Amino acid sequence: MATGNIATPRSEVKSPGFWQRTKDTRSAYMYVLPAGIVMTIITLYPLLFQVYMSFTDYGLTNLRRNAAAPNWVGLDNFTNIVTGDTLTNLIPNWDFFRILTFNLWWALSNVVFHVVLGVLIAVLLNVEGLWFKKIYRAIYILPVVIPAIIIATVWKKIFDTTDGPINNVMAGIFGIFGVPAASFQIPWLDNNQPIYGPLPLAYFALLTANIWLGWPLNSVVATGALQSIPKDLYEAAVVDGATGRQQFFNITVPMLRAPMLPFAIFGFITTFNLFALSYFMSEGNPYGKTELLVTQAYKLVNVNKLFGLAAAFSIYMFFILLVITLLTNRLAKFTASAD
Repeated sequence: MATGNIATPRSEVKSPGFWQRTKDTRSAYMYVLPAGIVMTIITLYPLLFQVYMSFTDYGLTNLRRNAAAPNWVGLDNFTNIVTGDTLTNLIPNWDFFRILTFNLWWALSNVVFHVVLGVLIAVLLNVEGLWFKKIYRAIYILPVVIPAIIIATVWKKIFDTTDGPINNVMAGIFGIFGVPAASFQIPWLDNNQPIYGPLPLAYFALLTANIWLGWPLNSVVATGALQSIPKDLYEAAVVDGATGRQQFFNITVPMLRAPMLPFAIFGFITTFNLFALSYFMSEGNPYGKTELLVTQAYKLVNVNKLFGLAAAFSIYMFFILLVITLLTNRLAKFTASAD
């Protein structure tokens, strides 16, 4: 008698249990778990503890072993930072909004110079037939590999009031016309420098140093972008009678916009948090007018020992950078869609 395959009733088919169904998921979590533990210890816990500190009067005495818990002050630290009620007695010329405004202007003005100079120099070195291109490109990238503290120290000496090359060169040039050398002992980085407006002399010294430091990487990015532009576009422009200036603004600049914008955004955020020049070169002089948010936060911790206020200050910095990041991301998406 022939027999056929007898299907097992659906009710008798056993579905895999929970432990069986989650086997792959558990394996994935086991791989991620060690990294998660490390990140919790070195990142998440300090961030949460910092938030807790920002609502207390955490100070030097609370660092002692078995010390009493700090007092809960609520939002006092946040309001004191904005109003300066407590900080004006501890830090001369304290003004949170002045620091923030200068920080934004500092980052924006530097990035403009970095991008413009980087593109122009990349275009100059991209000319066909130019000798020693590789040597030039190797030389101008040197500032990038030098530690920032060395750069800040060297430029501080360059702008020294009495022995700095900047003042000595100007004294030598104008000395030919009978101008006394004492007229060029300019206190670029000191507290006694003249203030003619919102931007002190120290800002221009810092700007000069950071332009020298920042344009090479922009030039590297622009060089790579230039080499990806089809030469057919330039050949067609020449046939149509376009001048070199017209080719630059109608072909080169539009083709460089897409690759240069993300790097300009990166440069803005990097310059916004540039610690070394403001701290080691100008030291915030004159009277805190060249302080950045990051240097002020550092001084609140290491100089003034105001840990609770410093934690609140850092939270302000976090949200400021978050807003900047969101705005720049929208700008990048808008530019990409426009292309």
